Amino acid sequence: MSRTIFVTTALPYANGSFHIGHIMEYIQADIWVRSMRMAGHTVHFVGADDTHGAPIMLKAEAEGITPQQLVTRIAAERPQYLQGFHIAFDHWHSTDSPENVELSQGIYLKLREAGLIETREIEQFFDPVKGMFLPDRYIKGECPKCHAKDQYGDSCESCGAVYTPTDLIDPYSTLTQASPILKTSEHFFFKLSDPRCVEFLQSWTNGSNAQGYKHLQTEVLAKTREWLGNGEGDSEVNLGDWDISRDAPYFGIEIPDAPGKYFYVWLDAPVGYLASLKAYCAKQNIDFDALLTPGNATEQVHFIGKDIVYFHALFWPAMLKFAGRKTPDQLNVHGFITVSGEKMSKSRGTGISPLRYLQLGMNAEWMRYYIAAKLNARVEDIDFNPDDFVARVNSDLVGKYINIASRAANFISKYFDGQLAYPGDAASLSSHWTQAAEAVRGDLEIREYGRAIREVMGHADQINQAFDAAQPWLIAKGLADADPAQRDALQHICSTALAGFKALSVMLTPILPVLAQRVATDLFGQPQSFVWSDAGVLPTHINAFKHLMQRVEPTMLDALFELPADAAGKDKAGAEKTGKAKAGAATAAGDKNAATIATPSDTRLGADAAGSLIPGGEPIAETITIDDFFKTDMRVARIVHCQRVEGSTKLLQLTLDLGEGRHRNIFSGIQSAYQPEQLIGRLTVVVANLAPRKMKFGVSEGMVLSASHADPKANPGIYVLDPESGAQPGMRIR
Repeated sequence: MSRTIFVTTALPYANGSFHIGHIMEYIQADIWVRSMRMAGHTVHFVGADDTHGAPIMLKAEAEGITPQQLVTRIAAERPQYLQGFHIAFDHWHSTDSPENVELSQGIYLKLREAGLIETREIEQFFDPVKGMFLPDRYIKGECPKCHAKDQYGDSCESCGAVYTPTDLIDPYSTLTQASPILKTSEHFFFKLSDPRCVEFLQSWTNGSNAQGYKHLQTEVLAKTREWLGNGEGDSEVNLGDWDISRDAPYFGIEIPDAPGKYFYVWLDAPVGYLASLKAYCAKQNIDFDALLTPGNATEQVHFIGKDIVYFHALFWPAMLKFAGRKTPDQLNVHGFITVSGEKMSKSRGTGISPLRYLQLGMNAEWMRYYIAAKLNARVEDIDFNPDDFVARVNSDLVGKYINIASRAANFISKYFDGQLAYPGDAASLSSHWTQAAEAVRGDLEIREYGRAIREVMGHADQINQAFDAAQPWLIAKGLADADPAQRDALQHICSTALAGFKALSVMLTPILPVLAQRVATDLFGQPQSFVWSDAGVLPTHINAFKHLMQRVEPTMLDALFELPADAAGKDKAGAEKTGKAKAGAATAAGDKNAATIATPSDTRLGADAAGSLIPGGEPIAETITIDDFFKTDMRVARIVHCQRVEGSTKLLQLTLDLGEGRHRNIFSGIQSAYQPEQLIGRLTVVVANLAPRKMKFGVSEGMVLSASHADPKANPGIYVLDPESGAQPGMRIR
């Protein structure tokens, strides 16, 4: 039965760029959304920038711009991250929007009508140097519960206790380090301690949605018991009323009928989920109010981190319930991400910059796969280990999954013109993959991503083992003299492997959407994206196999984790070196005595006007960074076959083995220097990640490297690079 689902992630605060924690959460949600859509469900996936609050106001003030200008600048960064990691929100909005003003004020008025808003005179910390009341996060001190030092004014990061700033021991302002003074101010409170709220929350936190899934994970439910008790008459409820107002100056939404008072950012931030959906509905001509009417079948699902459970498991559902709105159906909470077991730190080089990851040219789907392999349905931290990252991607994705297609497809293309055929009971094979895909789909729905991936790779192992046991390469070797049964056996072996590869591609589609689309389109000729039911549809034809994914090189991880100071120092040193070289050349060119500099007699090197050596007849190219170098993937290759190209006086056609389990075709303009038979069997060096180029004579899948002089008159030779004996096909040039 088709379902309609409204999905959000926690709103990132708009005072800085995305970090890897954001990307982890968005990848988790994106995988879930894609999987649900593949099952035929309608999913509205929206996000927004959380734009209000004192930090935004103060940062903008420090930069001499308006908060709106700051928010706009940060928002402009978002697409490069989201698109870079293939995170497909339907709509991205802002809490500083007309929709959010309308909805936030409307919810507040409903709560007021329900008698759940009251005002109180409170003593609040005031910074005498800055001249403003201090938000909770701008006050630090000693936790009144566990006595941890330097804890924020609303909650303790050490023990998780929630309190008011005035409960802190030895508080201080983080803005000026001054000791704050207490001043009286009228504040607005949401009466969360009201028996109606307590009763509702005790019921909702223990409840389940229409699909039978609990609203909260076991760990989250246990956490809420600290505030709500166990629901029995003698249990203690530690649920205080919630201060929802802040005094001017403040960047936020004004409270109706209360001049100079603004909603605390945590009131309007979650309302931003609804505001984003409302803006999206307006664009899509969807009835927003009907979509989220209480009792409507639309499911409301939130993905958040464990640090904001208090707001989402208590405040948010209570706000919605007593404002007459639909309450959440499921809260999916995840842990934090560490690096090699350590908390992320830029200064120690243990932080991961998502933008640097993309700028280094690292495949976004490597990260999607690795994070998915670590995630499960529990509230657990996950660890990013560089060595494990390299091993998982190279072993699982390249060595197991893609290896199936690269080995089997070439036999089908070469001997059977791309036609597939299946032995025995094809219906049984179809049923097997249908059931396997259903198991993986079920695991993804309950967010057991790691288990789903283990199942997929278990199937990949079985396919590879069956392929190895059948030894199709031996059958192909003697195919010319074999009887028809042997030919059929080869076709059946490879067809069965490719049917499995297609099914695995379907299962990996939510995790590797771009790669899966290429498999669907380029290999199986299916223009539309895979859906879950495609797993059991046996393919009948394939196109020629194309390279799908390169391996991760450990050096990429070295560059990713390079300390900022080291990177800056290297860049500065490179710039200074380049600058000095240019300055030196200019001095020589302008020096009256420059003509006395001897010109080298070796014409193979040459010299410029100042007498500087020009190796190979051309200047050294402009300086590049190590990151630029890593973008070029040079591999050792063995020349399996070589022949002249009919109709060309320059090209040779080379068939190369790069250790991929298949052969590549490359055209190279070296005919004037070599006879084809001279090259067969030799090792050479190939640029392996060059985009395939369609030529008059066919498709060239890379570039063979050779050396030559810029001036053929000085030296007409062309010299194909030849690695030392002992090198093996597939080894990377570093």
